[in-house]
Amino acid sequence: MAAARAAELPRRLLAVGRGAGRRAEAGGIRVVALLLATAVLSVVLAGLAAVHAVYAEKEERRIARTPVVQEGATGKGSTTWLVGSDSLQNKRRFNVVFLAPHEGDAPLPPGVDRWPAPGEAVLSPELRKAGAGEDIDHRYGDLAGIIQPSGLDEPTEWLAYIRPRDGLSDKSPNNVLAGFGPAAHGIFAPGLEPGSGRDDDKAEWMFQSAVAGLLGLPALALLVIAVRTGAHARDRRTALIAALGGRRTDRTLVAIGEAAQPALLGTLLGAAVVAWAMLADLRIPFTDYILSSEYLRQYGWLVGLTPVAALAVVLTVVVVAELAPRRSSTGTRPHSPTASRWLPRFAGLFPVMFLIAVRGPDFVGSDSGQRTLVGWAGIAGTVLTLPAAIATATAAAGPLLTRWGQSHGLAGTLVAGRRTTSYPGSTARLVTGVVVGLIVLMQAVAWQGLFGAQSTDAQRTLDRIGTSALSVGVRGQVSDADMTTFLDRLPDNTKAVLLAGPVDGSDGNGPMRLYGDCPALAALHLKCPARTDRLSGPPQDPRLQEMVRWTPHGPLQMDIHHTSGPALAHRAAASTEESAFVLVRNDGRTVSASAIKKLAHQVLPRGARASAPGEDELTAGIPNRDQGRWSTLLGLLGVTVLTLAAGISAMAEFLRHGRALAPLSVLTGGLHAFRTSAAWTVFIPLVLAALAGSAVAAGLADPVSESDDAFLTRQLTLSAAVAVLAIGALMWAWASTVSVKQARNWRPRGD
Repeated sequence: MAAARAAELPRRLLAVGRGAGRRAEAGGIRVVALLLATAVLSVVLAGLAAVHAVYAEKEERRIARTPVVQEGATGKGSTTWLVGSDSLQNKRRFNVVFLAPHEGDAPLPPGVDRWPAPGEAVLSPELRKAGAGEDIDHRYGDLAGIIQPSGLDEPTEWLAYIRPRDGLSDKSPNNVLAGFGPAAHGIFAPGLEPGSGRDDDKAEWMFQSAVAGLLGLPALALLVIAVRTGAHARDRRTALIAALGGRRTDRTLVAIGEAAQPALLGTLLGAAVVAWAMLADLRIPFTDYILSSEYLRQYGWLVGLTPVAALAVVLTVVVVAELAPRRSSTGTRPHSPTASRWLPRFAGLFPVMFLIAVRGPDFVGSDSGQRTLVGWAGIAGTVLTLPAAIATATAAAGPLLTRWGQSHGLAGTLVAGRRTTSYPGSTARLVTGVVVGLIVLMQAVAWQGLFGAQSTDAQRTLDRIGTSALSVGVRGQVSDADMTTFLDRLPDNTKAVLLAGPVDGSDGNGPMRLYGDCPALAALHLKCPARTDRLSGPPQDPRLQEMVRWTPHGPLQMDIHHTSGPALAHRAAASTEESAFVLVRNDGRTVSASAIKKLAHQVLPRGARASAPGEDELTAGIPNRDQGRWSTLLGLLGVTVLTLAAGISAMAEFLRHGRALAPLSVLTGGLHAFRTSAAWTVFIPLVLAALAGSAVAAGLADPVSESDDAFLTRQLTLSAAVAVLAIGALMWAWASTVSVKQARNWRPRGD
């Protein structure tokens, strides 16, 4: 009998916990908070596992398609292979691979079903989608098919395999392949890896750190808030269980019984999201990245266990919070409002810290380490003092609210004004998480943009002249006939000149050289000399000014050579120094880069690159811009989670103190006071956090992003503020509903 009772006790204690959770004053809020915390934590842990799965599978795919060189593989069963690059307008660079079989049974790269015919190309699906506006299907010749997923390192990769019309003449040992991947039993060809390449990827630990820092820490903050919601009543219950002789095990079972149901529901919600990602490819919003379900299934055991791990973490935190020692409350001395003393002092330091963060580095020497240290010290001080400034400002507004409520008979405003004045620490706690999240978000995005600041000059060039001048660089060796055909087939009103740097042997100090016929020189507002003329100083035409700026040279001098069309074609075909065609129109309008690239692949063996002056530098910074979208997305999600945590905390505290408001429903004859009080207690502080936090965060990030504002945009600041305001409005509506329900259920009991 005693054994049966002992076995029955755990079940009864779990049931006691479930019942206590339903009857608690903030029980419904805690249920939702624990559910959301478990679900968010499940997604965060799944995200960390997904990052590892994606990086591991990408590496495996890249190894499987890496070309292998085998000595003597120059005849039957081998392939000539050359790697080049191309780009779309204002998009990232991608690899184009020129390949030609030596025999019909030559090895094909993974993902390609059959050899394209001469003059055909095979493209990845996402490249076709992104390049549809530039007719990418016909840029390299006729489209022969698409690259299957097995040949791509990820579904979003841009990649093109091109079989030149006349084959490939370069058959050096490093370019003649026996196969692909480890199964080919050879030596991996150095520098011939196709695809986006590892150079464009951040390290795995950096990506996981971003997920953990920008989203994981807010998830843990939400979990702590959820666990401590309604803690005042649970602390009394814990003390009662201890007084009745309850052991730590008994308290643990009661705590688990109270939290198990919402935690399990959150686990199921998180598991549904994980299962969705493992069953179908997901396109991540804002980043336009496709998360491969196949990659996740390869690590299904790791990804699938993340909701269970989240459940274990939540229940562990619940138990630890339950068993943690409590501060003794047996004393009779009243607690002094310490927050009211230190908050104004911290608030007074806020303007000083903000000025140190924004202007302090300007008063330090040029040493970047000292400037960074001063800037970060100012930012840290701003983070510590801004919540105090907001709380002090609201406390100062409290007497105004009180007088307004008294003079107009507004009970809710009167109560809110007195509460705001008396409890500034509550406001500071409410806004701290939101403010910190906004500042961290803006700093992460701004520093991401700083790493791509090398493209700032190129963007200025594009803003000035656009694509009214194109630099065309021919790939490989070409014949005079091919070059002549290319020049003859240029679009109407398009003229070509050849711009070259100083001649060899001049140590880079000689004059630049410009070759062209009279119509081409006239299009650039240059005189047509009989043979040669020297131009000292900057040219008049802004297009030529930008081309000169992006061409390495010594003193600003240029020799202008009058050259006929055939001679120009011969010089370009035989040229070995740094040189490029410059294409311009007589009327100064833009030149279509996509049309020039398509023409080049039609008449030249390996086509040509065509870009505006400095566009290569701009293109090089685009991967950093694209990866910066992840910082923005994770940061916005993190701010949303922190706002949820702050709102839930404010709601729980509002309801705990709001029990004293219940008699107002009798005295005022209505329930409007509860909605008004909830607005001033929950919604207005979040509004202040959204407005002040966004403005201060943008101001702190401005010195970092002043060289390149393409990352820290007004849309980002507005999106962050709107997210906080939306969550604040939702919390206000929820708090109003719960408080009104609490008031309706109140009955006089001598309180």
